[in-house]
Amino acid sequence: MAKTEVILTSNIVGLGAESDQVKVAAGYARNYLLPQGLAVSLTGANRRRLDALRQRRAERESHELNTMTELATSLSKMIIKIAVKTGGDGKMFGSVTAGTIADELKHQCELALEKRKIHLDHPIRTLGDHDVELRLHQGVTATLKVKIESTTPVEVAVVPATEHKAPQNEGREGRGGRESRGTAKTIRDMRPAAEAALAAREAKAAKAAAEKKERAKARPE
Repeated sequence: MAKTEVILTSNIVGLGAESDQVKVAAGYARNYLLPQGLAVSLTGANRRRLDALRQRRAERESHELNTMTELATSLSKMIIKIAVKTGGDGKMFGSVTAGTIADELKHQCELALEKRKIHLDHPIRTLGDHDVELRLHQGVTATLKVKIESTTPVEVAVVPATEHKAPQNEGREGRGGRESRGTAKTIRDMRPAAEAALAAREAKAAKAAAEKKERAKARPE
């Protein structure tokens, strides 16, 4: 396949940045890069444009660095919540990938972040809090907090209702109360008879005292 050398006038991911001289397929240069203004042919006249392209590149990279640094500060303060389905044992169905997190950032924060900048050693397969590294720019990283939550309802065990039984001491107290009330009633019923017996004894004692006094008077001196 024929190759040709061109000077890039724009940043092209995977190929190069402004002012880079790269070799590409002749058809790719002829049909895409050159017509789109993304590159120019490597000629003496175009070489003189390199200084201007390098200056534009430096300005773009400086702007990107500042933007990514500010973004890293914002993302480090955020918590992205992702809802997943789980089984009865709490295990997730499937996993959360860099693509999943990128979609949630766009959905929840309206932030378009390339999934290649979201670094996961392996997909997330457990519920809870996870720290995810974001590689936003050369030398600029951030840690995004991701909270994985289950959408599966928690089953609550239903305990059958039991008949209420009065404590044993409550029964005793009830019987004791009834017995106490019965005793009080008996005492009230006996009170008149007791009072009459007391009055009779007092009258008998008074009579005996009067007779003794009379006998004393009748005794000769």
